[in-house]
Amino acid sequence: MSVAGLKKQFYKASQLVSEKVGGAEGTKLDDDFKEMEKKVDVTSKAVTEVLARTIEYLQPNPASRAKLTMLNTVSKIRGQNLCEKDLKEIQHHLKKLEGRRLDFDYKKKRQGKIPDEELRQALEKFEESKEVAETSMHNLLETDIEQVSQLSALVDAQLDYHRQAVQILDELAEKLKRRMREASSRPKREYKPKPREPFDLGEPEQSNGGFPCTTAPKIAASSSFRSSDKPIRTPSRSMPPLDQPSCKALYDFEPENDGELGFHEGDVITLTNQIDENWYEGMLDGQSGFFPLSYVEVLVPLPQ
Repeated sequence: MSVAGLKKQFYKASQLVSEKVGGAEGTKLDDDFKEMEKKVDVTSKAVTEVLARTIEYLQPNPASRAKLTMLNTVSKIRGQNLCEKDLKEIQHHLKKLEGRRLDFDYKKKRQGKIPDEELRQALEKFEESKEVAETSMHNLLETDIEQVSQLSALVDAQLDYHRQAVQILDELAEKLKRRMREASSRPKREYKPKPREPFDLGEPEQSNGGFPCTTAPKIAASSSFRSSDKPIRTPSRSMPPLDQPSCKALYDFEPENDGELGFHEGDVITLTNQIDENWYEGMLDGQSGFFPLSYVEVLVPLPQ
């Protein structure tokens, strides 16, 4: 801050101290002005509270969050339509008004010691600032319909969010009950160890301690059996190398929204990004999308 700015701040501070210590009563603002100031303060706190909670409900899904970011609508949701600019201007005008009020009161106390023209100019500046502040507060309070419509849109978004949450929880509860019924109706099986095969260590005179050649026919027979059996099924999906971030699917995941990545139990997915504490972004067979963390087991974590 420049020397002139510091002098100005010191001048205003000395005026305020003189007013409080000297017991002089400063210029009072009328009741209508005070009432408008109180309503603007309530509006400002309400807007701040709404902005802090809006994103949570309007962007719960990572795919929707990415889409809103691309459409450059996040800045609008965060307050350009909720009078944020008007509130900042009002605070500026009120601060300026307070400074001019202190200046006018200080010069009014010194009436007769300073030129009348200087006192008249201080009064005009005070009244000018009061009029500008009143106008800006009046314009803000007259836009009730716009503010109420914004709050209505937020409430609608909250209702929609909770409806979807209830639907998801109902479906999950039904799946869990179905699994409980299946598990309770399944007969219990006792574990029976397989019989051990005889272990032939060969003739005692063999110096190398190896197995006798009589085991060769068993291997041949086993090979013959394999050749007549069905070919072994290999995984249809490619496995990413485990030297890069990856995870393994614990359950099947069916996409319900645009941008989500579907997979089956056992699939190994390449991790590309962590959206938040509940969602990952990854690739499987050339397809990229979002999926929940609770459906997978991380094999190789993403670098910090």
